[in-house]
Amino acid sequence: MTFLLVSVKVFPMNATFAVIATGGKQYLVQTDTLVKVEKLDGKEGDIVNITDVLLVGEGENAIIGKPNVPGAVVVMEIVKQGRAKKVTGVKFKAKKRIKVGFGHRQPFTELKIKEIKSE
Repeated sequence: MTFLLVSVKVFPMNATFAVIATGGKQYLVQTDTLVKVEKLDGKEGDIVNITDVLLVGEGENAIIGKPNVPGAVVVMEIVKQGRAKKVTGVKFKAKKRIKVGFGHRQPFTELKIKEIKSE
């Protein structure tokens, strides 16, 4: 038997949450949570305002943007600038005596959600 484990975020129905877009990805965030995103400019302790908010809601009263929610801002603080674990790979050509190894560490920014504002 094989099992597939899927990680699901569960928020209480009375909690304000938002869906933001940054680095070509979308993230579901809530106040006082941490999220790792693609690298953003700034130092640790800096405040970042994200205006690409696709959805803001509290339970059943969610506001869906077309494509963004007008006037919505998510205020975040940069907690950490870092690099992820190394991903390695190999290029190999049979019968040619060519074998090249390579590695890559993706930079990331860890953010703490301070506040979710909407009009």
